[in-house]
Amino acid sequence: MLFQSTSSPPCLCGSFNSLIKFVTAEVIIIKTLRHSRLAILTVLIVIVLTIALVFKLTNSGTQSGSLFSSGELSINPSKVTVRKGPGLDYSKVKVTKTFQSQILQKRNGWLKVRLANNKTAWVPSWQAENKVAKTAATKLSNATIVIDAGHGGNDSGALYDESETSSYYMEKNYTLKLAKLVAKELRARGARVILTRDNDRYVDLKSRPETAESIHADAFISFHFDSSPYANEGTGVTTYYYHKGNNSKKLASAINSQFNNLPLRNNGVDFSDFLVLHDNTRPAILCEMGYINTDQDFKQITSSTYRTKVAKDIVNGLDKYFKEVN
Repeated sequence: MLFQSTSSPPCLCGSFNSLIKFVTAEVIIIKTLRHSRLAILTVLIVIVLTIALVFKLTNSGTQSGSLFSSGELSINPSKVTVRKGPGLDYSKVKVTKTFQSQILQKRNGWLKVRLANNKTAWVPSWQAENKVAKTAATKLSNATIVIDAGHGGNDSGALYDESETSSYYMEKNYTLKLAKLVAKELRARGARVILTRDNDRYVDLKSRPETAESIHADAFISFHFDSSPYANEGTGVTTYYYHKGNNSKKLASAINSQFNNLPLRNNGVDFSDFLVLHDNTRPAILCEMGYINTDQDFKQITSSTYRTKVAKDIVNGLDKYFKEVN
């Protein structure tokens, strides 16, 4: 790898045009003052200095990668994993040599690139741009947060009614809607957000915490909707954590404290051994935002108004969390 220039290339066209005009003007002056050796010498010195300045600007732009490398990556396969799609669940693409590529597309923290054989592939931006967080964020606006929409693809999650087959009744549909909305709210506050999935596809459970681990995320939040053995038996929202020593419990408490304004009962914070929490050394929580097989809860789950309230609560909870731990 290594590097993507994020700065705009300096526009040197104006500098060269100005130089040409300048030299032309100086030639006129030389003709006018051809009998003055001192004037001629002075003009020549100015021309040389101007050329040197333009050369320095050109050279520095090239060295920094900003002149010709804006939006271009140099991918070293020993440091950057190349995959067939934008996610850790996509299979790896075998690449043996470093290659150059323009960024063709950006999606959910992944960059689409063109390989040497002209085929396209995807690389994680946090590796390609060398943006792995080295230190913990001190506030929301400089935090890296992984948002996990539970289930997806052939894993529907819980159902409102076991006899229904429409995605309208599937948990996976609403975890994705909520995750996208939360991501939008967080990005508006300046946070860097990675979604474990941004469409209806299956994502392996183990790859979800791996995403948080690989970028040293400041927080990992997984969204789900609960289900009880019998319809209309359970209700409310619950926030789960597993690790106690990595601020996961503090994260759970800070976010759960914001849920008191929701139209569903707040069941508080609890411990649970979910894989996405157990296999995660980053501050990680799982939010069950209502019982999908309870009528009153399902009415809220399908409501955009409810999801908007939850999204704002998550943002406020994260804001509170970063203030508490720093």
